[in-house]
Amino acid sequence: MLTPVVKEILSKYESDSPGTKAALARMLMTGKLGGTGKLIILPVDQGFEHGPARSFAPNPAGYDPHYHFRLAIEAGLNAFAAPLGMIEAGADTFAGQIPTILKMNSANSLSRIKDAADQAITGTVDDALRLGCSAVGFTIYPGSDVMYDQVEEIRELAEEAKQVGLAVVVWSYPRGGNLSKSGETAIDVVAYAAHMAALLGAHIIKVKLPTADMESADAKKVYEAQGIAVATQAERVAHVMQSAFAGRRIVVFSGGATKGEDSVYDDARAIRQGGGNGSIIGRNSFQRQHGDALAMLERLVNIYLGRE
Repeated sequence: MLTPVVKEILSKYESDSPGTKAALARMLMTGKLGGTGKLIILPVDQGFEHGPARSFAPNPAGYDPHYHFRLAIEAGLNAFAAPLGMIEAGADTFAGQIPTILKMNSANSLSRIKDAADQAITGTVDDALRLGCSAVGFTIYPGSDVMYDQVEEIRELAEEAKQVGLAVVVWSYPRGGNLSKSGETAIDVVAYAAHMAALLGAHIIKVKLPTADMESADAKKVYEAQGIAVATQAERVAHVMQSAFAGRRIVVFSGGATKGEDSVYDDARAIRQGGGNGSIIGRNSFQRQHGDALAMLERLVNIYLGRE
């Protein structure tokens, strides 16, 4: 039975079919956070993005796709997201045990494309249906010189996914063009990226946690004139949620590169305090030894449940 919290979230997706709402509900009702409106998702696309050794050598068990399915299931997470081959490698063994998200495009660190940062489409909506996925995932790079091509790609793929009852998750990562490195996580840019993903029809939006930096001089004037609070991480999360249709869209925040456990917990507390929906946490979980990863994920669950 759906909880009142989940019913309220689903009510904000006014144009979607029962099939798509059921797919969203499946993720929202699964795991230890099921029914709370909070989510922790395990994404494992880093092998494509950074290479196998950089991704899995710290915990060699991670070379095996089944390890990640099991980790997500044992930890009681809401969903598992990965590219085509990794989902295929465990689709039968773990069918029905955890909602899956097919990551439909990917980049790689060997590419020399920088200003025109882009990703190749590596999966289809038919693949997602064949593999029993609840959603498709797609990365856009606001700021890239080829951003408009990405917008057109996600428009077509999102339309197709929604027609067959799948949810759409958009990784909205500013990159390329004239953006500075610090600008990729500046609060004005991250809020803009979340808003663009919402405008493109995303059901779930994934962004990086923003810093207090400002990239745009024009935006900085508005933030200062209107007194928009962005001094603390919780305030910045709240502003990102505000930018995602005043919280009418689910927003989860990336864990980023591997870091100390205290930083991971502090991030989660800020996300909870700012009204964010949760974390999509990859390297900070699967690069740790199995027992350590489970303990960390359990503590994150408790933080989102307000127990600490």
